[in-house]
Amino acid sequence: MKKRIFRTVLVLAVVAAVLLLSGSLYTVNQKQYAAVRQFGRIVRVEKTPGLKMKLPFIQSVQRVSAATILYDIPASDVITKDKKSMIADTYVLWRVTDPVKYIQTLNAIDARANERIEAAVYNAAKGVISSMTQDEVIEARGQKLTGLITSGANTDMGGYGIEILQAEIKALDLPDDNKEAVYERMISERQNIAASYKAEGDAKAQKIRNETDRKVTVMKAQAQKEAAVTEAAGEAEYMKILSQAYDTEDKAQFYNYTRSLDALREAMKGGSKTILLDKDSEIAKILYGAALQDGN
Repeated sequence: MKKRIFRTVLVLAVVAAVLLLSGSLYTVNQKQYAAVRQFGRIVRVEKTPGLKMKLPFIQSVQRVSAATILYDIPASDVITKDKKSMIADTYVLWRVTDPVKYIQTLNAIDARANERIEAAVYNAAKGVISSMTQDEVIEARGQKLTGLITSGANTDMGGYGIEILQAEIKALDLPDDNKEAVYERMISERQNIAASYKAEGDAKAQKIRNETDRKVTVMKAQAQKEAAVTEAAGEAEYMKILSQAYDTEDKAQFYNYTRSLDALREAMKGGSKTILLDKDSEIAKILYGAALQDGN
């Protein structure tokens, strides 16, 4: 009887120890916060993953995601500074940075967080776009517009323990009733810009051609000048050589004789063989001398 009672007590003690141990241990996963609550009040927050301990039956654990969450905000109308209507389709990347505030203000319910984020992003997008003209909004699309909206939306989210990492407009469209007119105006403006670029390019090209022509003219003139100087120098050198070669009377007469023969040879080319000569010309003297020799 005593043994049976002892065994029963031992079993109950083991069960109680297991229950006590299971109520004392809990795990924290990757990208997760664990808020330990005691009598409803948060006493600490575990942010590192692993096996943790708490007071059994007295303390409870509320888990909050620490991962980055994607929320696709429904498309909404916004008005630009020049009173043009546009449709903004935005998505948001957000995460919890202060789990205590997140639990206290939103009870860690993501749906409530999405409602606050949607309102904050819409107000930020409305404020940013309403300060720009339609052309400025289109030109700022991308990192600039994303940065402005993200910064503006975050000013309202710190009190909820939330940080908006990125609020980006994935599509920024025009209402169907004025889309065609805006597209035509944009095409016309781009054509004017293209024409301006082309005119500027043509002007630069003409300037380059004119400068090139001027340089070519200067280079040709310089080359002709140098050629004339070289030719004159060559002619002077030629005359110098001739004067040195025929510096005696006999050499000069021989030179005149050979030049006269060359001239006569050129004159005898062709069909006509009649030559009219002055009696004092060198050729006449040559022919007269040849005739005298034949008469002898």
